[in-house]
Amino acid sequence: MKLYPIHITNFKIDGGTMFGVVPKVLWNKKYPADENNLCNWAIRSLLIDTGKQVILIDTGYGDKQDEKFFSHVYLNGGDGLEGALKKNGYSFDDITDIILTHLHTDHCGGGVKYNSDRTGFELTFKNAEYWVSKSHWDWAMNPNQQEKAAFLKENLMPIFESGKLNFIEKNCELYPGINLRLYNGHTVGQMIPFINTGEDTIVFVADLIPSTAHIPLVWNMAYDVRPMEMLEDKENVLTEASEKDYTLFFQHDLYNECAKVYKTEKGIRLKETFNLPR
Repeated sequence: MKLYPIHITNFKIDGGTMFGVVPKVLWNKKYPADENNLCNWAIRSLLIDTGKQVILIDTGYGDKQDEKFFSHVYLNGGDGLEGALKKNGYSFDDITDIILTHLHTDHCGGGVKYNSDRTGFELTFKNAEYWVSKSHWDWAMNPNQQEKAAFLKENLMPIFESGKLNFIEKNCELYPGINLRLYNGHTVGQMIPFINTGEDTIVFVADLIPSTAHIPLVWNMAYDVRPMEMLEDKENVLTEASEKDYTLFFQHDLYNECAKVYKTEKGIRLKETFNLPR
């Protein structure tokens, strides 16, 4: 099994939304905000080549939204989705499976693109099966006011209409070594991959733990729809990660790709950071 970080881009967003009730005087030391209170974050996916499947976890924003949309997220840096895949020797057509942790725009938008004459949409990965949790799909089809703007029909319906969308209804092993678990704190049915390489377990923590700064239990995002469940979700994953020496792979951490954690008297804390072995 081979794993490749896919650094699609970076984006800027208000620091307060990323840290919720944590005071700026604290989070600003870890993620310094600019004059507009914006912090820069990564959008990082993960490619898994099992020898039989070539699996991509999440697809970033994509590029089909208009200039007004992207004026709010200030994309910068990165290799682009196609460029990052090509950098590691892969093309869109090589991908056999897309695992979508959830359907917020920055996690699923790249899975759909305009067709050649821009009259409609088509799948970016024409040879891939797309996977999402059933509970999250149902949630996205009947969005609440907080998340409504993050669920865009042009990102979702072309996948459904293609016949390539597959639903995960409970924790399962999708393929040997690729385990999917469902969590409800950030959004209902967020799907977190646990990847057993034979040498290590890599946890693609998505928006469960966006960065190393979010490892302390109460450092959570204002976006989380069920804050108390989020605390329980995080505590369970972090405790297991500390006890079993898992590697956490961060999707949004601008500075750190991976980390390990350990248990202290004050709770789970950051042990070390590093890049995924190439």
